[in-house]
Amino acid sequence: MNVLFICSRNQWRSPTAEQVFRRYPSLTVRSAGTRRNAKKTVSHDLLHWADVICVMEQQHKNRLIAEYRRIIERKPLHVLDIPDDYRYMDPELIALLEAVVPERLGINDH
Repeated sequence: MNVLFICSRNQWRSPTAEQVFRRYPSLTVRSAGTRRNAKKTVSHDLLHWADVICVMEQQHKNRLIAEYRRIIERKPLHVLDIPDDYRYMDPELIALLEAVVPERLGINDH
């Protein structure tokens, strides 16, 4: 399953998710940000590649729908409700991701 994790600047939350879930054998993961100044910006290619999209906040989902509705309308899109309160690889952020994401994706193959 190809999973794309999205936050605003692709600096802390989505790259952490990419690192954490890279270890899951059934997943291929990438990350991106919705802002123009993101380290890696969301693109048509990334969204086409993804089987499932996980965004950190509702605002990210709203932005994707506004800009890429046709590409994402038939894809599962999960809002993880993870605020921008964490640094890259913060242990609390990792614990939160591990508690929420496998359940949303219906996996447990760590």
